[in-house]
Amino acid sequence: MAFQTEPPGAMMTSTKGYACPATPCSLDVDRSDEFDVTFEKPGFRPETIPVRTKVVGTGAAGMAGNVIAGGIIGIGVDAATGAAFDHFPNPVVATLVPDSLPSAQRERRRRGKTGV
Repeated sequence: MAFQTEPPGAMMTSTKGYACPATPCSLDVDRSDEFDVTFEKPGFRPETIPVRTKVVGTGAAGMAGNVIAGGIIGIGVDAATGAAFDHFPNPVVATLVPDSLPSAQRERRRRGKTGV
């Protein structure tokens, strides 16, 4: 799976123990794992994104093939190994929001002015 942020350089951690020190990054993730990803970068608000699994198109076709050729055992193997699943979203992309407005924007707001 791929993990990206704008701006880049955020630390990524997940509820399943997956982590990388700075985005962008890619990790091998168990296909059946569902988890939440949190991106953190100094000066920005943390952003958490849920990552879930769904049956992919080829997974559904594979399951149908298992019914014909392998029966319940084939379906059980695909379900246990996660072969019929993929993660959504993938890539996981977050746009980080600054902790506070730059001083020039704060000053304009204080004076009641908008725009640049």
